[in-house]
Amino acid sequence: MSINTYEALNAKVGRRSFMKMAALASAFGVTRSFASTKVTRNATKSEIKNPFPNSKLVKTICTACSVGCGVIAEVQNGVWVRQEVAQDHPVSLGGHCCKGADVINVIRSEVRLKHPMVKKNGKWHRISWENAIEEIGTKLEKLRQTAGPDSTMFLGSAKFGTEQSYYFRKFAAMYGTNNIDHQARI
Repeated sequence: MSINTYEALNAKVGRRSFMKMAALASAFGVTRSFASTKVTRNATKSEIKNPFPNSKLVKTICTACSVGCGVIAEVQNGVWVRQEVAQDHPVSLGGHCCKGADVINVIRSEVRLKHPMVKKNGKWHRISWENAIEEIGTKLEKLRQTAGPDSTMFLGSAKFGTEQSYYFRKFAAMYGTNNIDHQARI
């Protein structure tokens, strides 16, 4: 089975796969044959005006980095269905980077980690937040007692804001080490 056949059969089609299939379909005139049948219909005026009835617009902040660009999320029944750039936001000034434009797909991803997990006997198991914090704290304390505080390094995130970076640095100092870095790319 070729890659294109496999991707065509797969229900989850990525952007690149979709573009490949669209190019193939246009080359063979598939689009014209579908458009000429009654497979598609014109949207009604109410569907064009409001495709997600009873949805709410929620102003939020992009989570891709720590800049803090504005996003207007359209939420319907607790599900983020669409997003727009916050035109009046003082940081982003009505624009997004490529990561910010795709933040809805990060939130809605099927593979997004939503709960603490631990691997036991080769399989991942969900644990509670309390157990995760307790387990991490116990391991950090044991490491500090046996190998000293400088045996540990704290690596921050590009998503940290100024305040979060401050608290993260203070946590490392409280632990007793100066080994701290980050991976910010902006």
